[in-house]
Amino acid sequence: MHHFFISLHALTLIFKISAAVPIGICYGRVANNLPPPSAAVNLITTNGISSIRLFNPDAQSLQSFSGTGIQLTIGVPNEQLPSIAAGTATSAQNWLQSNIFIHISADQIRYLVVGNEVFLKDPYYEPYVIPAIFNLHQALQSLNLTEKIKISSSQAASILSNSYPPSSSSFAPNIRPDLIRLLQFLRDSSSPLMVNVYPYFSYINNQQFVSLDSALFRSGSLLTDLDLVYDNLFDQTVDAFIYAMDREGYGEIPVVVTETGWPTAGGEAASGENALVYNENVVRRGLKNVGTPKRAGVGVEVFLFDLFDENEKNGSEFEKYFGIFGVNGVKAYDLNFH
Repeated sequence: MHHFFISLHALTLIFKISAAVPIGICYGRVANNLPPPSAAVNLITTNGISSIRLFNPDAQSLQSFSGTGIQLTIGVPNEQLPSIAAGTATSAQNWLQSNIFIHISADQIRYLVVGNEVFLKDPYYEPYVIPAIFNLHQALQSLNLTEKIKISSSQAASILSNSYPPSSSSFAPNIRPDLIRLLQFLRDSSSPLMVNVYPYFSYINNQQFVSLDSALFRSGSLLTDLDLVYDNLFDQTVDAFIYAMDREGYGEIPVVVTETGWPTAGGEAASGENALVYNENVVRRGLKNVGTPKRAGVGVEVFLFDLFDENEKNGSEFEKYFGIFGVNGVKAYDLNFH
């Protein structure tokens, strides 16, 4: 009986280690035609999606997720960073209490994303990211939640001053001091580097160098970098971040892709067919723990962008068309999450 227990325990451990990484979806709300959060939550639950990223702690959304068991990744919006940074751990705790914990249990929160694409893209807020992270982390410490809820900040690929080939990548020199402080915090708190990865952008902006096949996981041209072989742009981008961290002495920090996706309309190569091919590959690789050439067998946790189209998005036309579901709840294309 005792031996049986040990082998069962060992099996459980093996299962835990090899369990697929969560496949999440971003629930963006920059639109005027979305169903109410309760309907969105029904849709998410019906499709067996267990991990959702919210870009801000919207009270109605949090209340709708409360009690569902769905794990949330919650954004602390850029414009909130100055006041959180200027305050204390106590005021940060009050912020968490009144914006998040009053609406939903800490058990349902996986990550706090403190600022989205601030470095280089939203430089006004850059000085506030690290102090805000420190205050929020201290607040979580006083609540004994630092093991349950991990804190990071989501970065755009533009923080890499060079990313091709991946092994030559490095961080942009002008943001390096703040990034090093962030990496030090991530290592000390066992938290991931969060990055937004869009092969679609790379493809449409650099068509003379980037093939559609490489962006869509269709092995066209292979890239051999040092002794590693790449057949797609997603892997190249994720590994570029890992090499850049390596260069600074932080190569062991895990990477979570907080946004990735493909538009269905509004731009070249934007179609439901291509969106399905891209997202299906990302999902399958996460479920099978394929990892990347530099970290083979270590599944990359991803959040697909986006639950619905967002018709009030600024920028290029295609930015409005990343929805996996229509606002009527019907899938835009037949993507499976399992």
